[in-house]
Amino acid sequence: MPRSLRRYAHEYYELCKPRVVMLIVFTAIVGMFLAVPGVPPPDKLLLGTLGIALQAASAAAVNQLIDRNIDARMARTCGRPLVTGSLSVRESVIFAVLLGSAGFAVLWRWVNPLTAWLTLATLVGYAGIYTLYLKRATPQNIVIGGAAGAAPPVLGWAAVSGTLHPHALLLFLIVFTWTPPHFWTLAIERRDEYAKVGIPMLPVTHGIEYTRLQVLLYTVLLTAVSALPFVFGMSGLPYLCGALVLDAVFLAYAVRLKWAPKPGLPMRTFGYSIVYLMGIFSLLLVDHHLR
Repeated sequence: MPRSLRRYAHEYYELCKPRVVMLIVFTAIVGMFLAVPGVPPPDKLLLGTLGIALQAASAAAVNQLIDRNIDARMARTCGRPLVTGSLSVRESVIFAVLLGSAGFAVLWRWVNPLTAWLTLATLVGYAGIYTLYLKRATPQNIVIGGAAGAAPPVLGWAAVSGTLHPHALLLFLIVFTWTPPHFWTLAIERRDEYAKVGIPMLPVTHGIEYTRLQVLLYTVLLTAVSALPFVFGMSGLPYLCGALVLDAVFLAYAVRLKWAPKPGLPMRTFGYSIVYLMGIFSLLLVDHHLR
């Protein structure tokens, strides 16, 4: 592949926020496996994953389109393709529309209409309602907007079953409760940057000390929520034991962040939160097949 084509491919790849999309796809795939006793039908598994991934990548591209002026003023995001000029607004809009349309078509034609519409609603919720409005309107932006980010395991469940099962909603609740402590630790680290661009993240509007308290409270709540799959018979003791270990580590981070903060700890907590979510969903998957 010529160097110029490789460069363009890389820029389009970065426009999709690949690391975020990978986590989304992972939780969606786990939702697919939990929806059936054995292995999901291969066509639903592959095409459902493809459709959800395309829609998620489209939402990420739209997010960068809307936030390009803010991204240009933040160290964490100033290297994004739309900020550096590697991709134009026109190119990015076309790319986002093509990805979103292709994802919807795949889900509608080869998976089921329920998943297609739910995934589209998630795209609109994240790229439109959260990015365009909530992010700039309220310090509770990540709490309210977290509903869109918590949807992927429900989408995966619907892709293979065609239904919205209460157990799928437990998966939604885990991710929904996980989102605030996950994101607020990053916001603590980047408080000054958010203040500079006028985004009312919680550390900006209520201070870092208050945000640390909220991280701790939400982590306590997450510990309770993560036990619900066991309480409602969705998973067994192997899951519960593993989840309690992961919760204990997360709580230790949150306690240290509140009462023994030091430089670098917010980002280490942020990094562990990603490991935590992957661990919880991996435990759910392993426990499901052990049973």
